[in-house]
Amino acid sequence: MTQKKLHPSVLKFKEFVKNNPKLIQEVRKGKATWQELYEDWYLLGEDDKRWETVGVESEQEEKPNSESKGDFISNILGVVKKMDADQMQSHLNNVSQAVGAIQGLLAQFQGNNGSGGGAVRPPEGPKNPFSFRQD
Repeated sequence: MTQKKLHPSVLKFKEFVKNNPKLIQEVRKGKATWQELYEDWYLLGEDDKRWETVGVESEQEEKPNSESKGDFISNILGVVKKMDADQMQSHLNNVSQAVGAIQGLLAQFQGNNGSGGGAVRPPEGPKNPFSFRQD
């Protein structure tokens, strides 16, 4: 099998990636593409400060996520503590009454269909569809 000979700059970039395995993690996480990283490397060079922050950014982003989860839970608990029980009971009663009214309407419409008090029914045909008069 013959392999394509890579451009020397691509070979240098591959060496750079081997020395900086955090770049692989960035691509796997979807934060960057190989094309973007190669272009940055080609334009900025290996000594740019961008390469120092590649792995550090992902570690710093993970910490606030766990803190924000804790903040979210504490916010929910704070809202629950501030709720007025009488006001909640009033809202629940209103919702219950609305659901009861809707159920009553549905029962009325279903009752009309079942009793035949005004609903249109298809005409009933003979019980035996092949009954012919015999002479």
